[in-house]
Amino acid sequence: MKFTMSWLREHLETEATLDQISTTLSAIGIEVEGIEDRAAALSGFRIARVIEATQHPNADRLRALRVDLGDGREYSVVCGAPNARTGMVGVAALPGSFIPGTGITLKIGEIRGVKSEAMMLSSREMGLGDDHSGIVDLPEDAPVGARYVDYAGLDDPIIEIKVTPNRGDALSVRGIARDLAAAGLGTLKPWLVEPVAAAYPAPLAWRIEDPRACAWVLGRAVRGVKNGPSPQWLQDRLVAIGLRPINALVDVTNFFTFAVGRPLHVFDTSKVVGTTLSMRMAKDGEELLALNGKTYALTSEDGVIADDARVEALGGVIGGEHSGCDENTTECFLECALFDPVRIALSGRRHDVRTDARSRFERGIDPSLLPKALDAATRMILELCGGEPSEVAAAGAEPAWQREATLRFARVKDLGGLDISADLAVERLTRLGFCPVKRDEASVTVAVPPWRNDIAGAGTLAQDPSLPAARAQAAAEGCAAIEPECDLVEEVLRLGGLDAVPAVSLPVASPVPRPALSAKQSRAALARRVLASRGLLDCVTYGFLAKDQAALFGETPDNLHLENPIASDLDQMRPTPVASLAFAAARNAARGFADVGLGEIGGAYRDPASGSSQLAVAAGVRTGMTAPNWAAPARPVDAMDAKGDALAVLAALGVPMAAVSVTTDAPGFYHPGRSGVVRQGPKVVLATFGELHPKLRRDINLAGPAVAFEVFLDAIPDPKRRKKSVPDLPAFQPLRRDFAFLAEASVSADAVLRAARNADKALVTDAVLFDRYAGEKVAEGMISLAIQVTLQPRERTLTDAEIEAASQKIVAAVTKATGATLRG
Repeated sequence: MKFTMSWLREHLETEATLDQISTTLSAIGIEVEGIEDRAAALSGFRIARVIEATQHPNADRLRALRVDLGDGREYSVVCGAPNARTGMVGVAALPGSFIPGTGITLKIGEIRGVKSEAMMLSSREMGLGDDHSGIVDLPEDAPVGARYVDYAGLDDPIIEIKVTPNRGDALSVRGIARDLAAAGLGTLKPWLVEPVAAAYPAPLAWRIEDPRACAWVLGRAVRGVKNGPSPQWLQDRLVAIGLRPINALVDVTNFFTFAVGRPLHVFDTSKVVGTTLSMRMAKDGEELLALNGKTYALTSEDGVIADDARVEALGGVIGGEHSGCDENTTECFLECALFDPVRIALSGRRHDVRTDARSRFERGIDPSLLPKALDAATRMILELCGGEPSEVAAAGAEPAWQREATLRFARVKDLGGLDISADLAVERLTRLGFCPVKRDEASVTVAVPPWRNDIAGAGTLAQDPSLPAARAQAAAEGCAAIEPECDLVEEVLRLGGLDAVPAVSLPVASPVPRPALSAKQSRAALARRVLASRGLLDCVTYGFLAKDQAALFGETPDNLHLENPIASDLDQMRPTPVASLAFAAARNAARGFADVGLGEIGGAYRDPASGSSQLAVAAGVRTGMTAPNWAAPARPVDAMDAKGDALAVLAALGVPMAAVSVTTDAPGFYHPGRSGVVRQGPKVVLATFGELHPKLRRDINLAGPAVAFEVFLDAIPDPKRRKKSVPDLPAFQPLRRDFAFLAEASVSADAVLRAARNADKALVTDAVLFDRYAGEKVAEGMISLAIQVTLQPRERTLTDAEIEAASQKIVAAVTKATGATLRG
């Protein structure tokens, strides 16, 4: 929020400097985001008189001026403003001046043969508004040669603050003044408003059809108004804080929104259909053409203000264009209502409408301020637009906002670390508007002022309905007892300056810090490092795709279709991160980067009915050729590259590789026969890998070879915690024996290796494949698989007979399991 120093001083009697005010605001918890001194940008502009204005000799639309800037000489100025005339007084800039509205630095020039030594300025060129129809026209008695900022009162710094979500009262100039006065920087001026005497009955009545839409509403009409531009002081004040002046009636409502934090809305009575304005919930299918020119499709969860024909406003958020006030308005109706903060926040978020009214209502406003604010706004309308007021139309009733909170003095030190006396704590609360109603040696009970909705309120967040009744009641009672006291502790501390609160470390729970990451988070981080070490670029992609694209990689159930996507082509949750990476690889290939390796730790989304709607996946895609190497030429990537990536991740995460097996039932987006599924046991799927299906590559315009894999991190069991024992270091040397088996081509090497390892678990420690051959020297439909088996004796060196016996057991086991025979 922004406000000017002069506006602040209308509510605060103070001699404090700008620096003192900004420092104090930050110290008491209202962060100052910036200070703008408009006088600095306009300090070089001077009030000037046009001595003579004649037609430019060489241009129909230009005027040649002789200008007096009060320094004893005349300046030649070429001006294109239609209102430039002899004798007028305006604002001029000399060469070297920076013009804020155009972003240029002025230089002496010559325009069509006439020298131009200065520039006469419009409001827009000075950055003071949108008017550029002509140069500024000042009264004849304006002092020629004086600085324009001094004459116009623009030497008025603008302070911008950042307000926390709980401090709705701080979104007003008066709220800021109240806090500064409590902090000792002056005295809060009284805000006295005299009631307005009614001249005629109200032409419109209020009806609250649904209390969810509004709790209390007041309204008053003013007839005989002359609506036009606001007076200059009001326009200047609104422009200073970043608002665009519209007309006097609308500007009055904006003034009180910022002055006292009380949003108002004004209707043109003649445009309202019927004699009643209703506060109700919108009906499905209703629309609102808002003041910002946009049309909003309303829902049954939106509270609205409606007449007999249509919706006229989204209550507390934005008004409608149809009933807005303009220069033809002769009777207006001023609305002052109290809306539910949560409903306002949800409606504003649902329709993406951000207004000054919404930001105040969703934080909570002073519920007792309605009658006083209505009278104050009515009086300003009468002063600016004339007319006579009606009686007040009302519906609902003022809510029971009165409440109390108790502070135990010892809690200030316990929670804040400052040893503050009881008298000082009570004094600070009193200065903030909290009225003591009961006090003893240990505590004080105070009445909470109506503008502090954040303290001891009923609360707006509902409890989890799944909580047991007893626990829910205990939690509610605990919150009601603890939260108000914590809020009072904060008020006592901040009023003395948050910089005075000592920095205290949290107590150490144990000498050794607990792990900052869970086992799942640690696995994800380790998997990311493994993929990066294998040359895959770490990617972060959206978790959603276009539905037709997602369908290429798996099922697209309706319950994973997005109702409100960020883009029309991102409306379906993806079945696997491989999809996002594959499209990214295709985009790279289209731009000349065909050889890429992409990896991601992300989510895969499945039908919630399956019981695992979101899976954590480590995925990767490789395309094109492998990197050239001195030891081997570049070659197209194949399924074994993807398998190697998947197994490397599994091994790094502690999966015992001897316990995994590979089957050929990979998902349909892989190439059949060139893909696989890594399992631990018959049911647990750890990973999939393989070449992408040729048809899929055609559909996504991915030319050339492409392989992919996905490792399901949630399926990997947590490693068992075992006590460290003495390393197993046998005293005897291992020995290795090679075997070549002749098997049918359908037999997998994995089956042969598993059978060899299980032949004698006490003696065989490892088995690896080192050759696969299919060709002229073996029969058609057969392959030769050569494996190396490691035998590790533990009690004594093996004899030749024992080695031979072990070899026979290995051959027998492989033959029994796979049908393979020892190759001669």
